[in-house]
Amino acid sequence: MGSFSTKLAVSNRLRSTPFTQRIIEDGAAAFTVYNHMLLPTEFEGLEQDYWHLCSQVQVWDVGAERQVSLSGKDAQKLAQWMTPRDLSKAVVGQCVYAPIADRNGYLLNDPVALKISEDHWWLSLADSDILLWADGLATGASLDVKIEEPNVWPLAVQGPKAEQLMQKVFGDDVKNIRFFRFKPMKFNNHEFNVARSGWSKQGGFEIYVDDADIGLDLYNALFEAGRVFDVKPGCPNLIERMESGLLSYGNDMTADHTVLESGLANFISLDADIDSLSVAALRQEASAGPKRQIKGMVFPAAKDQGVIATSGVESNVSLASGTAIGRLGSQVWSPRYQAQLATVMLDAQYLDQGELDIMLDNGKSVSAKVAELPFDFAALGIKAQR
Repeated sequence: MGSFSTKLAVSNRLRSTPFTQRIIEDGAAAFTVYNHMLLPTEFEGLEQDYWHLCSQVQVWDVGAERQVSLSGKDAQKLAQWMTPRDLSKAVVGQCVYAPIADRNGYLLNDPVALKISEDHWWLSLADSDILLWADGLATGASLDVKIEEPNVWPLAVQGPKAEQLMQKVFGDDVKNIRFFRFKPMKFNNHEFNVARSGWSKQGGFEIYVDDADIGLDLYNALFEAGRVFDVKPGCPNLIERMESGLLSYGNDMTADHTVLESGLANFISLDADIDSLSVAALRQEASAGPKRQIKGMVFPAAKDQGVIATSGVESNVSLASGTAIGRLGSQVWSPRYQAQLATVMLDAQYLDQGELDIMLDNGKSVSAKVAELPFDFAALGIKAQR
């Protein structure tokens, strides 16, 4: 898959965040569009950003991670109706990875749900218009719930030194935030919800900024305090997330794939007695077995020597014989493992085959190992080179 360079026409329908101008000034080199917003994808370079993230600390503008707020008498009911994951045992201050699916079990989003209070949830979204879906469900069922997109723009602090930086800005109490929990933390006499979470496996936090002016002061404070840790601006990194097995809705799986096809069986509750729109269809699918499922693929390659060839709108992955065997999700060259990594929504007949001869875009074929996600590099016989 090649890359291209072109202009992006920015208008009112493409929203920025309070930090957009700052991150441009700080060297953002590329953006994508995510939830109708600008999301940076690169600063010093994909590989340079990767090594820094894995060793130091970065501040990310992830304001494109929009929140859908559900509040009121029926907020819990609506939240549960939207996801096949049991939310009944969640406590205030907890984050829950909660795939959202339609009545046929097809994945519509995979947000992190934050329980703000007993009758209030935030859905911290991946890239799709769940606000409209929630409003449609609530309207059709005449639910007593207020649905809105609040002005909240998350900042992420990610990397091995993230906790040290957060301590300098928020105090030692930040150490007491458990993984996938959040609590109000004060900055300039304003409380922000701070969660131990984020879209990397390097460790870190997400700060749910709900005041633009104080948020800019916070941004400045993070960089000032982070000088001793070599803090830099950053963003979700393709290399790091692929090595970590973190999936991207819209890339690795889409609304054309069910929750089970998307490899999310461990994050749903098919045996629980819950009132969920999708659970009946997913139970039926689980009983019948998958027609396809997301898998990883790994093949040795010199950097930029070859990537998986695709064809057509669906980005089909093909065998050396030309037979299409699935849909390509994401792919990237790993400098740490000196290998090309990919995700593929693989047809059922190929799921148990350990290796497949895959066609590359240079016309050659290569033997690719089929792997479970996240990648177990040791089991695959692949050693880190750095």
